[in-house]
Amino acid sequence: MKHLAMVICLAAASVLSAQTSAREIAMTTELKNYGGDGAYLAIYLTNAAGQYQQTLWVAGQKSKYYKHLSGWARGSGLRSSEYDGLTGASVASGKTLTITLDLADAYIDSGFQLRVDSAVEDMRDNRNDIVVPLTSEGVGKPAAGRGYVKAFTYSF
Repeated sequence: MKHLAMVICLAAASVLSAQTSAREIAMTTELKNYGGDGAYLAIYLTNAAGQYQQTLWVAGQKSKYYKHLSGWARGSGLRSSEYDGLTGASVASGKTLTITLDLADAYIDSGFQLRVDSAVEDMRDNRNDIVVPLTSEGVGKPAAGRGYVKAFTYSF
């Protein structure tokens, strides 16, 4: 009986460890030269249907401007618990933001998408400036943005 219990415990631990495995992902967002103030960016994860799943990073520290990152704002509900510890300075025109974090393997090659919303004070807001599938095949392939983002890449 003890042997069976030990085998069951080891099997359960193995399954849990496989479900929670993660890998380091680096994301680089290069901005265009747009001639305005620093950009606010929300980098987040959605499922295949475009439904918000998780905030990965928010660039820009004044939360009163987060409502302009409309896709992310709607999904996150602008709850501070969604972005606490995941914020940094805004990103200046023509500059690059690179972030590195651990992301669960379950998100990769499973229909999930990386999205970037962008906004600049007194200029246009860009919901879905970037939308790319999170796949092994997409690693290192730059995606062009529709607004302030010149290029976005990710790597494992």
